Amino acid sequence: MPEQLWFTEILNRLFAGPVNAFLHVLGITAKHPAAPIPDSFAMELLVFGFLLIVFLLVRSRLSVESPGALQHAFEGIEEFVAGQSHEIIGHHSEQYTAFFAIVFLFILVCNLIGLLPGFDSPTGVAYVPLGCAICSFVYYHAQGFKHAGIGYLKHFLGPIPALAPLMLPIELISHTARLLSLTVRLWANIFAGDLVTLVFFSMIPIGVPIIFLSLHIVVAVLQAYVFMLLSIIYVSGAVAEEH
Repeated sequence: MPEQLWFTEILNRLFAGPVNAFLHVLGITAKHPAAPIPDSFAMELLVFGFLLIVFLLVRSRLSVESPGALQHAFEGIEEFVAGQSHEIIGHHSEQYTAFFAIVFLFILVCNLIGLLPGFDSPTGVAYVPLGCAICSFVYYHAQGFKHAGIGYLKHFLGPIPALAPLMLPIELISHTARLLSLTVRLWANIFAGDLVTLVFFSMIPIGVPIIFLSLHIVVAVLQAYVFMLLSIIYVSGAVAEEH
């Protein structure tokens, strides 16, 4: 059985049976039946639970007269995300703010949780960023169809009908490449940051690792912002009006 984080071990003890049964229905056999839940999924689940509790706390304490520190913090995040989306998408960007804010917060917490002892960053495992990229990919295409209907397909044909046979494969490759770009950028940066920090903590446990720890925090915030920003750009292109 592979080495597990403490939270993963708890989940596997409680839910290994149901998870194996579910995988069997899908035609999948777990490599380790006693521990079918990997650390990355356990950390994602923990981040989801943490954010859900925080959101419920914020919602239960909303106040116009005397807003608390937590409300101020989330209002600041919402204003920042709304400002970014409005600047890129335009006047109708408010309807997309919730998705962008959730993407930013989820990836940010996933990036930073690995800095705590006994936890790992799930975004340091390739299929977690891939899952986030697929969510963004599906979302912006869904918004494109919601905005323009079947006319959204014109985005793939180019501005000149005669060039449509050439533009269609180029556009399909371009949109598919976005999945790879979002995935590799996030995964590579977090994986490398975790690895460098671990190496320097092993070699020089005092002083020097703090520098790399600080850099890792900066990279974690920056990568969450970049992922959100690219998602905004993709939605902007999907809902753009033709002139």
